[in-house]
Amino acid sequence: MESNERYYRRRAVEERMAAQRAMTEAARVWHAKLAHDFAERASACTTAAVCTGTAIAG
Repeated sequence: MESNERYYRRRAVEERMAAQRAMTEAARVWHAKLAHDFAERASACTTAAVCTGTAIAG
């Protein structure tokens, strides 16, 4: 099973590629925004254990 972090990273790459292939400026901007959002989610997974469901006891 694919982890959330890996999924978000994969989707960010796919959306960046879609932005590069976009035929219109509106589509390019939308795909770039999605890529940014997925990259932020992936980053959040690496900095916090929220994506794996693991909590760090303090």
